[in-house]
Amino acid sequence: MIENYQFGSMTVRGRTYRSDLMIVQGRVIPDWRRRESHEVDVSDVTEILQAKPHTLVVGQGHPGRMQVLPSLRKRLEEAAIELIEEPTDRAVLTFNRLFSEGRDVAGAFHLTC
Repeated sequence: MIENYQFGSMTVRGRTYRSDLMIVQGRVIPDWRRRESHEVDVSDVTEILQAKPHTLVVGQGHPGRMQVLPSLRKRLEEAAIELIEEPTDRAVLTFNRLFSEGRDVAGAFHLTC
């Protein structure tokens, strides 16, 4: 599904995005913004929580600076949503593998730092 990632750019199904994005139920939600740029909290991923995927893959940026806050970890645990956090280059590989296996996977990707 994700064809390419490089710092600041991601190509999904032939379309290139240059800002952070989420993928929920196979649909790209572009221009993903967070209240705090390098933290992910419950209010930042409402679409994902509503969709209730089996797994959420978080791409933490190229060097892995973006972090999931404890409040979101708790909410994901309560909803039985598995959380995988990795630098974005590895997160793309993980997301694509799970997606190709037919798993119900959502993604939240920080494309830069």
